[in-house]
Amino acid sequence: MSQVPAATRALRVLRYLAAQPEPVPLERIVAAVGMPRSSAYHLLGAMVAEGFVVHLEDERRYGVGVAAFEAGSGYARQAPLQRIARRPLAALVDQVGQSAHLAVLHGRDVLYVVEERAPGRPPLVTDVGVRLPAQLTASGRAILAELPPAQVRALYPDRAAFVDRHGTGPRSLTALRSVLAETRRRGHADESGEVTPGFESVAAAVHDHNGHPVAAIAVTYPAGADVDLPRTVRAVRRTAATVSGRLGGARPTVPEAR
Repeated sequence: MSQVPAATRALRVLRYLAAQPEPVPLERIVAAVGMPRSSAYHLLGAMVAEGFVVHLEDERRYGVGVAAFEAGSGYARQAPLQRIARRPLAALVDQVGQSAHLAVLHGRDVLYVVEERAPGRPPLVTDVGVRLPAQLTASGRAILAELPPAQVRALYPDRAAFVDRHGTGPRSLTALRSVLAETRRRGHADESGEVTPGFESVAAAVHDHNGHPVAAIAVTYPAGADVDLPRTVRAVRRTAATVSGRLGGARPTVPEAR
């Protein structure tokens, strides 16, 4: 139990708002964070006063404030996650002989922040700075599978929220929930040709000290390549656990892939 519950709630609110594609009403924040409406109202008032949240009175919605942007800019300058992940990612590439990358969730997209290309492997669309629909990527699915159901529902409120690249992948919340349930059952995510035809990926989530999925590590390889998939999955999960440990997150025992 946190000794500073108000601070914990404020950070959860900020994290939720940062994941939304647009400002949201109070009711959605209450449902996503799980606190009484009156408590959320007063907390948001304090966050508005400090500049971390902005209240759009005409729309009766709340969004991320300038102070949060400034904090995010500081993170971008320091790039701690990239620094922490780069060496483990390079070691993963050496181990499996395929290209790997680190991605974070940004709204309904994943943003690729580190890529390590294996020697002789073709370039991928997952270059640094590229955004792709989270529901189609292994990285996005690994993160989404560990978010609260209410947050996933808020990200995908209707069919218009689902992007279609090549006619495959989940196109409804029900279909996405099925994919995420399977991801949780296996302990890793995958995709086959849904991002780029002819390529497949496997991914595992990276967790912070609160157990929140802050990123995902994935390996991408040509479909039909001579890849030892169980060994690759184990390597990806171990690398994600290593990076999680460096962030203060749990480092669970990685079982044999099946």
